Amino acid sequence: MIAKISSGKSTAGLIRYLYGPGRANEHTDPHLVASWDGYAPDPGRTDDITATKKLLVADLDLRVKQARRLGRAPEKHVWHCSIRAAETDPTLSDEEWADIARRVVAATGISPTDDPDGCRWVAVRHAPDHIHIAATKVRGDLRAARHWNDYLTADRELASVETEYGLHQVARGDRTAAKRPTRAEQEKARRNGQAKTARERLRATVRTAVAAAASMEEFVHLLSNIDGMLVEVVHFPSGDVRGYKVARSDDINAGGEHVWFSGSELSPDLSFPKIRERLNGTYAQPIERPGRHKPNPWHQATAAVERIPHHLDQAGDIAAQSHLAAFGESLDALPLVAPQVLRHQLREATAAFERATRSRIHTEHHHARALRSAVRTMLREPAPKDGTALAMFLDAAILVVTAAARWHQLHHHDQQVAAAQQTLIHLQAAYDQAAAEPLAALALNRPPKQTVDRHIRHLRRAMPEHAEQIVEDAAFSTLAGALAKAESAGHDPEQLLRQAADQRALDDARSPARTLTWRIQRLSARQAPSARTHAAMARSSAQRSTTSAHAAAVAPAPQPSRTRRHG
Repeated sequence: MIAKISSGKSTAGLIRYLYGPGRANEHTDPHLVASWDGYAPDPGRTDDITATKKLLVADLDLRVKQARRLGRAPEKHVWHCSIRAAETDPTLSDEEWADIARRVVAATGISPTDDPDGCRWVAVRHAPDHIHIAATKVRGDLRAARHWNDYLTADRELASVETEYGLHQVARGDRTAAKRPTRAEQEKARRNGQAKTARERLRATVRTAVAAAASMEEFVHLLSNIDGMLVEVVHFPSGDVRGYKVARSDDINAGGEHVWFSGSELSPDLSFPKIRERLNGTYAQPIERPGRHKPNPWHQATAAVERIPHHLDQAGDIAAQSHLAAFGESLDALPLVAPQVLRHQLREATAAFERATRSRIHTEHHHARALRSAVRTMLREPAPKDGTALAMFLDAAILVVTAAARWHQLHHHDQQVAAAQQTLIHLQAAYDQAAAEPLAALALNRPPKQTVDRHIRHLRRAMPEHAEQIVEDAAFSTLAGALAKAESAGHDPEQLLRQAADQRALDDARSPARTLTWRIQRLSARQAPSARTHAAMARSSAQRSTTSAHAAAVAPAPQPSRTRRHG
């Protein structure tokens, strides 16, 4: 169940709406299911609805008028709470809705249980799946109601209701989600033929600009050069930057003015201080030196992403949360460098994972500087012509999102778990499209059976715990092709497999053979070791074997067990 709570100034206006036809004639049978004393007049069950509505408003407003004469009435004295069941929930009876209404007004402090001075309230049902609670926020002792954090307390009570009534359990939030578009914004977008509201479109654009920028100046410059975007930097009287606000050129209010949003109104992590903190957590890539091998930023970013599941398992909560935030930025950047055919799925993945990048756990951006730096360098270079680099990155990204869902689940972050699961759907769809051509090309280069058998022996020595599963994988032929290609370039296949296994575990991979293929591709892109290096690696391996054998030889023999056996 979901509750929405708001305040207003007009009791009559709210009652008029609740007993009216609704904005889309959805109010079919408005009637009371409960009230503060059980005897409130019900306009839905009377012959003279107009007179009864006036009587109900007068009863609800009685204490408000008394408090107003004493100068103690709150400016917004109306409390409005709508409670909606899920589509899959059974239809509740009026008596069940009445019980839920009483529990909510008690939990929120509007009308505590056994408090004779509780506020006056009514619960109106005008559809099978929801009710509205209308209350006036003046108690019987003419003090204002104590309803602080009413959204949270109502949410907790509704979680208990879901359990007790066997209803669908809604993923609960932690108040770190971006602000939802209002109904007015949604209707405006619909009228203008837009799938998303101006707020949502601005949020996506700003997040992409942050992912691409290396400084606040560049961030503002990027936004200013996007078609349809308006940007204004706000300053203190001293001249220092106070913040920024953005608008869409096509988003006009009734007065003909642009509708502006500050960064914090778009999302908690898009405020000016948060963006500045994030950009300060990025270091520039080292200056290229002539003659030195230039690192591939796609490979660097993929390597950094592959390490994130390990950070989620081993690092502290702050570091783990920081890596998730940085990974979210890397997803924000992908649509800028991906082929047109993949951008829709990637944007949907980015929008979904945004919720999984935030929680109550503090983020310290210095923990993920390597990933941020690699992504920004990646954006400044021409996009790869084939899909290999993108497919490689997406394969690693899928493992991160899987690990993120598990991490959030352990921390009871329900909304973030749901967001990660939704992200997987879009990322897997994008990966399947991006990987199809590169994997098909590798499969065509399947080496002879003798070579394949040799690679299987390498595989069994390098990673015995996964070897049989990988050999039986339908994508093993692509792995064999990648190993053959790497070997022809001078690499040691077994050594590459050991390095690939050390990158991260394969337990979450949909296809371990494909994941290994991408890792082999990335590792073999480096310059192959020289003959001298190969010899040194062989000596090192031999020394380790000798040391292990010596240790086994000098180890004390196991003592026979002294445990007596009972017949």
